[in-house]
Amino acid sequence: MTNTSQKTVRRQKRHRRIRARVVGTAEKPRLSVYRSNKHMYAQLINDEAGETLVSASSLELGLDEPLMQSAKTVGKTIAERGKEAGVSKVVFDRGGYNYTGLIETLAYAPRDNRLKF
Repeated sequence: MTNTSQKTVRRQKRHRRIRARVVGTAEKPRLSVYRSNKHMYAQLINDEAGETLVSASSLELGLDEPLMQSAKTVGKTIAERGKEAGVSKVVFDRGGYNYTGLIETLAYAPRDNRLKF
């Protein structure tokens, strides 16, 4: 085994199971979430065409605030950019992470900006 922790391996296994069921389309793209120790990333992906429609990250936005606030800002930004791209509904891909804390915060921000899950 490589230098990957057991926690990361378990998350990757959960993510593979989730991805087997969650598929983004042109009408309802997949909102994919990734978090690192310092930053949050979100993308709207059309899996049928294999393309990313819009993306946002705390790194790109230059956010230097606590991660919980960054998650909220990234969620709001992805919702605004999605609306500009003509997206009103998405399917949520939590990336194998537990739906608590940062992931939950990032998911609620687009809902507050009228992006339907």
